[in-house]
Amino acid sequence: MKIVYFGTPEIASSQLEAILAAGYEVAAVVTVPDKPAGRGKKIQSSHVKETALKYGLPIMQPVSLKSPEFIEELSSYNADLFIVVAFRMLPKVVWEIPKLGTFNLHAALLPQYRGAAPINWAVINGEKTTGVTTFMIDEGMDTGGIMYRYDCKIEPEDTAGDVHDKLMEIGAKLVVNTVEAIIDRNVELRVQKSFIQGSEILHPAPKLTRELCHIDWNGKTKKIYNLIRGLSPYPAAFTELSKDDKALQLKIYKSVKITGEEYQTMLEQNGLSSAAPGTVLSDGKNYLAFSTADGAISVTEIQLAGKKRMAVKDFLIGFREPQTYTTTKGTSSNITGQYA
Repeated sequence: MKIVYFGTPEIASSQLEAILAAGYEVAAVVTVPDKPAGRGKKIQSSHVKETALKYGLPIMQPVSLKSPEFIEELSSYNADLFIVVAFRMLPKVVWEIPKLGTFNLHAALLPQYRGAAPINWAVINGEKTTGVTTFMIDEGMDTGGIMYRYDCKIEPEDTAGDVHDKLMEIGAKLVVNTVEAIIDRNVELRVQKSFIQGSEILHPAPKLTRELCHIDWNGKTKKIYNLIRGLSPYPAAFTELSKDDKALQLKIYKSVKITGEEYQTMLEQNGLSSAAPGTVLSDGKNYLAFSTADGAISVTEIQLAGKKRMAVKDFLIGFREPQTYTTTKGTSSNITGQYA
């Protein structure tokens, strides 16, 4: 069994390691071209490339997946199976090459959350369960016949990063189990619509945008809390603090919901009986919060543009009179409303 592996980020790197640890032959790896990143524009390789180099595997980094040169090189490995984890959508001319087909590991319970950011959107939408799915690639976006699905619980405080780490672990087991089943010819493909229960609504998982990340404090507390969790640690939800015609971007990684009597107490501490959404609430030492449509979000881990990520108490040591700042109007509800 010869395998060509396609992948880019950390989650794909762990699956590659699992395949190698199980003793399967990976003939080559396909990943994205190196690119400059960060302030210094230092050339950066993908996680999958770094893993491939570690094991001395041949690496292909095509700019175009349809280029004749790439197709020729890819075909030369005479692979039996292609495996795809967190990579670009493959053209038919690629995925039809191996005799046993091409399967994908998707970080959601298909047919839910087809698209580029399934982990983030599952958390943003407040799901209590997600998982991983292996399916055979066809011409659609994450629409092929399903082989296996493994469930994973999402805890109320989990961020997208936490869920990513859980799925990375169970995904490694699923990929190996799927390869074993294909070798044993013990695979039954199920059409995705057979997993839809009753009137279940399918949620998409489109790319994350800056517009989604800019928090609209007019939303309800729970919805904003889930948005923050779903965008943490990357790309991170943010708000803009404005004062004297200057706006500071504040990324928010962790927060807690403030509602009911706790919210009323916070208002009283700030000398208020009510507060418009986006109002900054703080005692200047221990907490920094923002009013919502039905309470407040108290942020606990944040990062001011150009500074390090830190706990809110450390932030407040050097940030004087936060109550004198206002927040600019956010745009997140423009996006979340489309996929509610």
